[in-house]
Amino acid sequence: MSSSLLLIVLLVLTLVGYILGRRRAVAMAGVAGGSATLHSRPAYYGLLTALWCGLPTFVLFLIWQFTEPAIIKGLVVAGLPPEMQKLPANRLGLVFNEIRILTGGSLVSGTRDAVIQAAADHYLHLKNLGSWIRGGTLFVLGLGAISILCSRITTEMRARNRVEKISRMILLFCSTIAIFTTVGIILSVLFEALRFFQTIPLTDFLFGLKWSPQMAIRADQVGSSGAFGAVPVLAGTMMITAIAMSVAVPIGLMAAVYLSEYATKKVRTVAKPLLEILAGIPTVVYGFFAALTVAPFIRESGGLLGLDVSSESAIAAGLVMGIMIIPFVSSLSDDVIHAVPQAMRDASLGLGATHSETIRLVVLPAALPGIVGGVLLAVSRAIGETMIVVMAAGLSANLTANPLKAVTTVTVQIVTLLVGDQEFDSPKTLAAFALGLLLFVVTLILNVIALVVVRKYREQYE
Repeated sequence: MSSSLLLIVLLVLTLVGYILGRRRAVAMAGVAGGSATLHSRPAYYGLLTALWCGLPTFVLFLIWQFTEPAIIKGLVVAGLPPEMQKLPANRLGLVFNEIRILTGGSLVSGTRDAVIQAAADHYLHLKNLGSWIRGGTLFVLGLGAISILCSRITTEMRARNRVEKISRMILLFCSTIAIFTTVGIILSVLFEALRFFQTIPLTDFLFGLKWSPQMAIRADQVGSSGAFGAVPVLAGTMMITAIAMSVAVPIGLMAAVYLSEYATKKVRTVAKPLLEILAGIPTVVYGFFAALTVAPFIRESGGLLGLDVSSESAIAAGLVMGIMIIPFVSSLSDDVIHAVPQAMRDASLGLGATHSETIRLVVLPAALPGIVGGVLLAVSRAIGETMIVVMAAGLSANLTANPLKAVTTVTVQIVTLLVGDQEFDSPKTLAAFALGLLLFVVTLILNVIALVVVRKYREQYE
């Protein structure tokens, strides 16, 4: 029985449990004198029965899915001849992969080895047997859970309380998944970054002014010792982000003020979806626009003014990135401004303030925490952008304050270092994890600053 078919069977069984539990509660109420004698509504008894059936079977299904491959592999390897079992782990892994490929009908070589063929037959037998055992076990478990709970249903059973308790546990489990995922990401990046810092000193990475991570294969080659100073990469990231935010924040915020405070309902209904279309355009399209339209325009305009503008420049990438981020700022700011109570506006207008003064002195300060949150989201979006920078700003890690020159960003370098077949042993590859850790720390600092600002103004206007 395939996994998808088994999941369908379990869902049907869970639905059957809901129906049986509800019917059992209705029957008990009829005997006791009506539904008023039940502690909870009949639907809660059905939900409790369904949860008793669905949760244990689903958890066991997941455990089985994760452990079955390892168990089958151990049994298949145990059935191989002793001389094959003594092979190194990598060679034994290749043999097992050949067995698995053979079970799918493909041949690694022109002839079938008798031992490999016998192992493949054993593998198929174990897999089919395990599939039927799994299906039977889960089906019996589900039926047993339904029958046990249906036999325990009484008019005094607090079904609603139990359902709510199980629901809280499920919600708690789901919320902890995000926490554990974040911790796992941080630890995975941290461990690899520590391996990098064992080779390259932390001070050289944080304060070095040259970024050239190319490592030669032989020691006598030119560039055999790469330069891993992250200052040029981080400076390029901050420059492009600053240019993008200088475009996105004023335009997005003013667009949000207009849509929320001045535009009619008809204009708002049409303008807001059109503005948010910008958020749905793929970043590669923005990259083409930056490389083929904006960058040549800036280069030609700079030439007319006597400026030396590179074919790939930070200002081209920053301007296009700012256009891309406008919907993030405008949409979030519009929702926050629109949520400011109308009573605050009416009180300001009643005291004699004009509409513009009300917006500037009352509405925007009251909505500032939400606006800061939207700007922070936009900053994170700008820092993490890659495609536009690759196509419009280049890959050169130049330490410059001139936005007309080519620069690169942290995310672009991470992608560049991890492209292709890489071994996670050289400083060149491990440098990507060090850059990722640096980017995480910078983003964390920005979050802390934004949190301080939000708390300050929230205390003032609440």
